[in-house]
Amino acid sequence: MARDLATTLAWVDTGTRLCASAIAGLSEQEYGAPSSLPGWTRKHVVAHLAANAEAIGNLVRWARTGEPTPMYASPEERAAGIERGSRLGADELTRWFGESAATLFTAMTALPEEAWRAEVVTAQGRTVPASETPWMRGREVMVHAVDLAAGLTFADLPGDFLRELQEDIRAKRGRDAVPDVKGSLADVTAYLAGRPASGVTSADDGLPPTLPPWL
Repeated sequence: MARDLATTLAWVDTGTRLCASAIAGLSEQEYGAPSSLPGWTRKHVVAHLAANAEAIGNLVRWARTGEPTPMYASPEERAAGIERGSRLGADELTRWFGESAATLFTAMTALPEEAWRAEVVTAQGRTVPASETPWMRGREVMVHAVDLAAGLTFADLPGDFLRELQEDIRAKRGRDAVPDVKGSLADVTAYLAGRPASGVTSADDGLPPTLPPWL
């Protein structure tokens, strides 16, 4: 993959700003409206993003100190934390998102060069260098900014990010499991991520099979 640290950190910043803009000024009722993710309101998405910032912050701390710090105590605690967060008031939830995102970005930009090479373990059990954490966070804020269903689409995301996301999704899903499709860069990326993409067709110009949501 062609991404580098400076690029992925910039994507974290861009995605965070997109999310912040999407939720700014939402009323309590608007915040509680459905997102584009099945079963989740906008509050669930934002609670997930806030908790994710803290979880990735644990990996950054691990890289800095050498002390193993898991992202989450358990999958069950991760799910329970999102559910608790989804019941917060609009102002409190927005504050949690903003503060957790800022704390993570500050920690990332302050991490010494040698610490980026330290190995950490993701919630899925993958051992990766700490330099992978900005990409992990960038995916979250970029894709979920669209999932907030506040007017953003994949076409609003940077083209270089979309190309990198396509490669990542194909690798994670398994290249043999992903059908060949045609469409714009934004539409094909949305399709691969299991999001609505009306402009995508299969290689024979038919309708491609539906993919489950990724991320």
